[in-house]
Amino acid sequence: MTPTPGTPQTGPGRHPGSARPGRPRGFGRLAGTAALAALLLGAIPVGAAVSADAGTPKSATGPKGQKLTVSATTGLDPAGQKIRVTGEDYGLTSGIYVALCKDNGANRVPSPCLGGADMSGGSSTSRWIVPPGDPYEGELARPFGPGGSFDVEIEIRSKGDGLDCADVPCSVVTRADHRASGDRTQDVRIPVTFAGQEPGEPGGEGVDVPAGTVSYKPVADFTSAGKPLDLLLHPDSKKLYVGADNLPDTADLDERGLYALNPEDGKAESWISQAPGPTGELRASTAARISGPLTGDGVVYNYPLRGVGSAKAGDTSASGVWLAGSTITDIAPGTAPGTVLVAQGAKLSEIDRATGAASRSVTLPGGNQFAVDHARSALWFSDFVAGKLHRVDLASFAVTASFDLPGADSIAGFTETDPASGAVWVGVNRSVLVFDARGKLVKTLIGKDLARDAAFDARTGRAFVVWQDGGNLSDPANDNNGTLTVYSTEDFTPAAKDLSLPGNQSQLGAASLAVEPGGATVFVTSPAEGKITKLTRQVSPLVTQAPADRSVKAGEEVALTARAEGTPEPSVRWQVSADGSQTWRDVEGAKEPVLTFTARTAQDGYRYRAEFRNDVGTTRTAPITLTVTEATGGGDTDGASDGQTDGQTGGDTGGDSAGPGDTANGGSGTGGDDASGGATAGAASTGGDDTGGGSSGSSAGATGSTVGGGVAGGTGPVTTSGGSLAATGITVISVTLLAAALLGGGLLIHRRARRRTTGLV
Repeated sequence: MTPTPGTPQTGPGRHPGSARPGRPRGFGRLAGTAALAALLLGAIPVGAAVSADAGTPKSATGPKGQKLTVSATTGLDPAGQKIRVTGEDYGLTSGIYVALCKDNGANRVPSPCLGGADMSGGSSTSRWIVPPGDPYEGELARPFGPGGSFDVEIEIRSKGDGLDCADVPCSVVTRADHRASGDRTQDVRIPVTFAGQEPGEPGGEGVDVPAGTVSYKPVADFTSAGKPLDLLLHPDSKKLYVGADNLPDTADLDERGLYALNPEDGKAESWISQAPGPTGELRASTAARISGPLTGDGVVYNYPLRGVGSAKAGDTSASGVWLAGSTITDIAPGTAPGTVLVAQGAKLSEIDRATGAASRSVTLPGGNQFAVDHARSALWFSDFVAGKLHRVDLASFAVTASFDLPGADSIAGFTETDPASGAVWVGVNRSVLVFDARGKLVKTLIGKDLARDAAFDARTGRAFVVWQDGGNLSDPANDNNGTLTVYSTEDFTPAAKDLSLPGNQSQLGAASLAVEPGGATVFVTSPAEGKITKLTRQVSPLVTQAPADRSVKAGEEVALTARAEGTPEPSVRWQVSADGSQTWRDVEGAKEPVLTFTARTAQDGYRYRAEFRNDVGTTRTAPITLTVTEATGGGDTDGASDGQTDGQTGGDTGGDSAGPGDTANGGSGTGGDDASGGATAGAASTGGDDTGGGSSGSSAGATGSTVGGGVAGGTGPVTTSGGSLAATGITVISVTLLAAALLGGGLLIHRRARRRTTGLV
């Protein structure tokens, strides 16, 4: 359409929602959009007043020489506190956000961030700074001052927008605005901590996966048991019993029967291939479904069509009985020793295993599959055709209630009970319906494949579900890969990473599961492939002991300790940052839980962390800060070398923040640039000696930059800069566009950092 004359058009550098500079399109509809922003970001209430002087101002230097300074960084009020944030040398070509964000490390976007605006029009938790003349300058953003400087006040708190700085490292940061969200050259980070955050808290932060992430890894495929149909890991003998059919591709060998495998290597220790038929004669028989274990060793199982047998490792054949009536469709342990519960279609009976006689029976409205909860005297009978779940009281052997099975649609999955809670898990198509012990549907778990079997581990409160691909390549939903999922039985949240099971599809039979007590090992069958896959649990490193901030005198021994647990056992390496966590390097040879070294004044402000790795992932301890002061009465014994290091630091990172030209020699300073900053820091470093305690260095520290003076002298106060920054006031940011900018730009919050960063190298 033809634009209205005088209306700015959307284009490069202009947000599509902007109608004119500094005012979003539809500003008159602020009520609706502000409500949305409030839901997304939340208004930040002001907490108990805490002085912005709490803690020491800290500075950090960015990749383009930008200098960021924060007025307070430690002991901040978790409920809310205003802090002053200043910057220099940010240039005048791109906009930035100033906010409290999760610190994801060097070259990784600081995100999410605590964002939003105060709905009353007061101070905000973030600021948007733009070059002078930018279309957004005005109500939404404020312009940089001379030389790319800014001086703003933001309000931060430890929690907000569903994120918590007590759980992850947080820093006050600058980062490029939403128009250049991939630009990392504007990232400058200063870690902050809130009151009550104890140093050395274990847990750490996972780099690629969260710390303590559980996953399962295939370690072996067992192909020694024909076409595996059902599994049972015997609680006493620890043997893995497998009910198997014959594999079509091994015509020279009939592999039907019951196998006893060594669960370590999958070798068959016993194969019981024969069981009594309808006339009592022994014949080759498939072990279709395992009922349960025998005391000491062995199992009870069903063999087609109506056989109930039992056998243990070492037997040459099974003993068993042949039932009258129709084909057995399910089997489970009975209510008395020597009995089994058997479904023959919709007929449920309790059978004496020695004689095959039924002591009692009941016919249900429909169904053919069930699960037993002996602890609660209940049996749950599934009718997938009619979409019903019936509860049978085992004492009266009568149906006491019926419940709907949503989405059953005649495709049978599984019916299993959680022995700990009595909950009933029913696999229905591509979902699992979870009913509590009273029959109330409490959860529906959705998968991308067909739900085929479930197993429970009472020790850990975990439920394991195997899902099979449909195996129909004409169905776009099928990819020929199954899945193993693990859930907490308490709240049904995922308890491990999903594991893909390549080739596990349902065309030649349903998959089944067996879980070792404690959940360290899981066995999954794949009938189509004729194999059992052994899986072992892995856990990414979880920090159990972490170091805390340290304050020492030069020459003292420092010992930092960190430990972590994980499976496999994680390795450790120590890392150090000399520039306030902007960059990190490995400490040479430091690969033990305890890092020891002798402190030097040049290490004042250095940050340390331990990094733990195993096959699952990497976890790091929260960075801690080392504070080094001069030894009493003598100054630093390596003052010359420390001074030289700090002089270089001043030249590299001081920038305009370096104050006087040569304060070490008594000169007064009125400003400074990069070159003079270098001279300042250098003079400070050479001024100190072994006997003087670095007094002239202190002079440089008192009037020069944070970087140049704080280390060289060791006694000078830490200052934010040599000259004052331009103060241009505080602008209230519009909620609507700020919400869009922070969310669209990947901004929105969070976490903990550690105590101090000075930008030292």
